[in-house]
Amino acid sequence: MTDAPLSHSGDVSPDAWSGVHRGPLRAGEWVRLVDGKGRKHNFELVPGKRFFSNKGHLEHDELIGREEGFAVTSSVGGEYLVFRPLLSEFVVSMPRGAAVVYPKDSAQIIAMADIFPGAHVVEAGVGSGALTCSLLRAVGPHGRVSSYERREEFADVARRNVTQFFGGDHPAWALTLGDLAEELPASGERCDRIILDMLAPWDCLEAAADALLPGGIVCAYVATTTQLSKFVEAVRVHGGFTEPAPWESLVRDWHVEGLAVRPGHKMIGHTAFLVTARRMAPGERAPLKKRRPAPGAYGPDYTGPRPPGVPETPAAD
Repeated sequence: MTDAPLSHSGDVSPDAWSGVHRGPLRAGEWVRLVDGKGRKHNFELVPGKRFFSNKGHLEHDELIGREEGFAVTSSVGGEYLVFRPLLSEFVVSMPRGAAVVYPKDSAQIIAMADIFPGAHVVEAGVGSGALTCSLLRAVGPHGRVSSYERREEFADVARRNVTQFFGGDHPAWALTLGDLAEELPASGERCDRIILDMLAPWDCLEAAADALLPGGIVCAYVATTTQLSKFVEAVRVHGGFTEPAPWESLVRDWHVEGLAVRPGHKMIGHTAFLVTARRMAPGERAPLKKRRPAPGAYGPDYTGPRPPGVPETPAAD
């Protein structure tokens, strides 16, 4: 029995701004080639052009017009699988200005910050545009993503990557060159969610609190334990948010062959910590934590913000 061609209802509507296409591969699209050893190549299909590797070459014209999900053989016998790249595959291979937010963290942000269709999301630190693509996919064409980036070279890279993935200028995206702590208050905008991907997210906490609607969520993406500690304590001291929730996610692959089932040798370990907290209504404060801090948690060596009710500890003589 052979697989019969599947019928479909045509390409994804351009109005969806999904960055996804159905149907035969066409010129101008990007494809992802994977060889037998898992090596990956991403490139744009251009009529008359050739793809070269250490396994020979392929004619782009041999790929254009075919349904994705096929195997192709190069000029010297190298075999490749051909698919359109998924968003998670695109962001780890696209040109970079700054480090990208990995798909495992983007997925956590979308889920735990509850990014929904139609939401207005503010993003500080656009990096290379990886998280921006996920946010735009989540809010849809009826939502808004307002991104702020202090460095022009990063903003330029992000703009090219986002435009490439979606095939044009996404109508829900606005990119502002500047510091969120200054630009967001000046704009007077209110929003549902704020994502802070920067070295010092606590510097933007006051601006985020003023812009977030009651019930809105702030989410920080930080790389080090010192950043994690300072942001969590800054949120507690502010008083206008619920108790912050910090965590990280680790992804480990598995080797599965018959009875040989074991953890794989590759793992996406620590990339960043995530912290979320919800905005209280104006004038409201969340109840203080009932659990007492561990002995020494805010001892004489601690120099960060102190939550309400935690006294200063005199330094030892």
